Amino acid sequence: MAEKDKNFSRRDFLKTSGIATGALIGGGIIGGLIGANTNKQDNATDSSSSSGGTKEASSSIRGLTFFKSMADFEVLSQATERIFPEDDLGPGAIGLAVPYFIDNQLAGSYGENSKEYMQAPFAQGEPTQGYQSRLKRNEMFIQGIQLMQEEADSRFKTKFVDLEGEQMDEILTAFQENEIKMRGVESQFFFRLLRQATLEGAYADPIYGGNANMDGWQMKGFPGHQLAYIKDIESEDFVEIKPKSLGMNH
Repeated sequence: MAEKDKNFSRRDFLKTSGIATGALIGGGIIGGLIGANTNKQDNATDSSSSSGGTKEASSSIRGLTFFKSMADFEVLSQATERIFPEDDLGPGAIGLAVPYFIDNQLAGSYGENSKEYMQAPFAQGEPTQGYQSRLKRNEMFIQGIQLMQEEADSRFKTKFVDLEGEQMDEILTAFQENEIKMRGVESQFFFRLLRQATLEGAYADPIYGGNANMDGWQMKGFPGHQLAYIKDIESEDFVEIKPKSLGMNH
């Protein structure tokens, strides 16, 4: 497959997989999503964290807080890049450091489900009832990533990270369509969780490890966290405001 076909636009994949650009599915960023290790990612806005949507980008000098296997982290990186790929609008998930955002969240209260009731008995719930698995999110992610690797081997006889873009999409779509058997959770639920975390990592404040250089905000024209708009509020012209992170000195 030609390289240009492998790196087709973000809008193409968002449309075919039912993802609304910029929509944060199933709740906000602030609250339960924020892990216990957010203060370890103060360098999230450093220029070294934004290295484009290449397979090598995820192997930067930034440390991992949850993943013990770089192979698993690379699978996560490529999966998020397929959900939010680099295109002419700006960087994709890897360039935005989304995999590091997810790694950080899985190591904290979000990944441990520490703010949710996780005791037995476990009954089969309805999709409208929200989180119904006995698995913690970080357990779910590890299982899902390992199954992506297994699917790549069984379908294409190679590693997930070595697949062409359309082949990765085939596997991700199988998860989305609930065609993959998972223990303790439906694959459709895992895919939705992965998609949600990818979008949140692209648009969350950089202090949480993603949205490198605030590029996600800049693509949207979002001003971030400003102290006030009093000097611009009465302007009749459109005002472009340079975004600010919570971690920046105002």
